[in-house]
Amino acid sequence: MRAFVQVDLAAIKNNIALVRSKTSSQILAVVKADAYGHGLVPVAKCAVESGASWLGVALLEEGLTLRESGIKAPIISWLTPPSSDFKKAIQSDIDLSIPSLKHLELIVAAGKAVGKRPRVHIEIDTGMSRGGLLGEWEEFLIAVKGAEVDVIGFWSHFARADEPDQVANVNQLTQFESKLAELQGVGINPEFIHFANSAAILTNPSSHKDIVRLGISMYGLSPDVKTLGSSINLELEPAMTLKAELHLVKRVPAGSPVGYGATQVTSRDTKLAIVAMGYADGIPRSTSDSAGVFVAGAKAPIIGRVSMDQFVVDLGPESTAQTGDIAEVFGALGYSADDWASAAGTINYEIVTRIATRVPRIYA
Repeated sequence: MRAFVQVDLAAIKNNIALVRSKTSSQILAVVKADAYGHGLVPVAKCAVESGASWLGVALLEEGLTLRESGIKAPIISWLTPPSSDFKKAIQSDIDLSIPSLKHLELIVAAGKAVGKRPRVHIEIDTGMSRGGLLGEWEEFLIAVKGAEVDVIGFWSHFARADEPDQVANVNQLTQFESKLAELQGVGINPEFIHFANSAAILTNPSSHKDIVRLGISMYGLSPDVKTLGSSINLELEPAMTLKAELHLVKRVPAGSPVGYGATQVTSRDTKLAIVAMGYADGIPRSTSDSAGVFVAGAKAPIIGRVSMDQFVVDLGPESTAQTGDIAEVFGALGYSADDWASAAGTINYEIVTRIATRVPRIYA
């Protein structure tokens, strides 16, 4: 197999168990973006079987796919532009997030059209300046009071939860609780209050409320290696291992230019391996030689630029690796997703999420 992802569902189960030991709140498993690249339906089913009470997706189509797969657990979708099929969402028992007065109007109209009261979660902007109600809050309070919806939840999102000592976290929580009191003041009492993401679950118990939204840490990765430590520090088990076949191994002399632009030149006589993955598979083109693969018992760093379908690693002159061997791109043996993130100037979220669908997922 040219390249493949191994997903350890037992690791996901263990990560959920770890979070269950840290909170009395219900767990919402965030499975957006194809479960952070791990596979939407298999991970969602594993999460529910492992004790998650809710599933969270960004896009409505993700929620609909879960329903079509037979999953009955409560699902919330929170990134639904006005063009979304709210009628189908309501008919499929998918909870919808309301970030604006416009969304409220559209969802109410959709509910009337299908003869069913929508289940909604009101999203408030508490300082991230992204999704959620802000300037039209007072007008919204008047409108929602008589709206034909069931207000199931009230929520917001931390901007800096991965920096636990930031006063911004306290300010956001204070703003959140103030707006909740105003909502309750007009007679609306949401059943579920939720704010905490992975970083807040691990560091800020006061933010846990009724539901915690477990994202990156469910997949065994740290929300921020620099501020919170690695997966090992947090007792998390990375669930994804990425492997690829060596398309070719060959000897080259010292002074050989490698790849487009000849950005690197071999410093010695050595063996190079062409790995059968590239940026079309999700390997960042910007990756430096501080990442690479693990093969034949040793690390082999990237040399030269990543191409669309392949990249080159320097095996070293004594390597026993051969054409056709399977190399670990990231996993437990050599380089981690965090190593790749650092080498590409990004975060581990992006490394796992961007692995293309043309790379098969294998579950264990």
